[in-house]
Amino acid sequence: CGSADKFARAAGFDSDQLAYVIYTSGSTGQPKGVEIPHGAAVNFLTSMRREPGLTRVDKLLAVTTLSFDISLLEIFLPLISGAEVVVAGREDARDGRRLARLLDEHQITVMQATPATWRMLFESGWEGRNGLRILCGGEAMPRDLANLLANSADEVWNLYGPTETTVWSTCAKVEEGEGAVSIGKPIANTTVFILDEAGKILPAGFVGELCIGGDSLARGYRGQPELTAERFAEIELPEIGSRRVYRTGDLARWQKDGTLECLGRIDFQTKLRGVRMELGEIEHVLRENEAIADAVVAKRDDLPGGDALVAYLVANGDETPDLGEIKAAVAERLP
Repeated sequence: CGSADKFARAAGFDSDQLAYVIYTSGSTGQPKGVEIPHGAAVNFLTSMRREPGLTRVDKLLAVTTLSFDISLLEIFLPLISGAEVVVAGREDARDGRRLARLLDEHQITVMQATPATWRMLFESGWEGRNGLRILCGGEAMPRDLANLLANSADEVWNLYGPTETTVWSTCAKVEEGEGAVSIGKPIANTTVFILDEAGKILPAGFVGELCIGGDSLARGYRGQPELTAERFAEIELPEIGSRRVYRTGDLARWQKDGTLECLGRIDFQTKLRGVRMELGEIEHVLRENEAIADAVVAKRDDLPGGDALVAYLVANGDETPDLGEIKAAVAERLP
């Protein structure tokens, strides 16, 4: 990435040097520290500056906690673009009416949030805003929400990407319509391959594992070389040669128009309110409790309060475990 190297030299550091480490869930109960180098971060930011785009006339409303990697865009993209950033407080970000008021008071032109946050805005009575560019990612965008957003702002962009490839790896401008919402095409200096179980490239229309290569790849998992070698694989591609890619664990396919459709997880990872987690990690922590013989965790979408995780427990003995104590113990181990 020429732009990343130029920025790195100007700042006096090497693009391969570590920019940050962010932790994600692990199926063994041990979180994984993803190491992102400066070159990957700069490649991501410079690509986002071009598309979906940010300029010095924009005002971006930042609503994301620093523990979520999409905050990288909200903090640094305005800085490299000369744009203004308005930082929403913790309570503002959780309240649809307060968020709507901030959008109007500050004449916000760009806001990035998860589908859950956009739904919260609509449920609070928000009716959209002229001049607003919406960035939406962190979990799948349902078609009904896509159509609502498309009729509530000037532009809507659907963004996709795992932490291991630096925030967002693909983007698509969303229009009102029917059917699944595409995750679009790769951002700058990023390549997407759809591979079968043998690591062979699949043609358009065939479902396989979505693998990502290019300048936005993480260095790997901090202190976990075996896991790094497993997930960041070297693959041999015909007429291309050896390429390092991240195996996302997501199923996807190329569509006839050259865009990508994501079809869900291969394994048991799931996303809830934009946060990616391993259900196995939660089960592992629950089983360590002496009162529990076994546990299964599932994501439910039929609950009165909306999507949530539910744990089903088998007691270790005849007595019913104290659920309050179990919740407190789990809270000490899990985010």
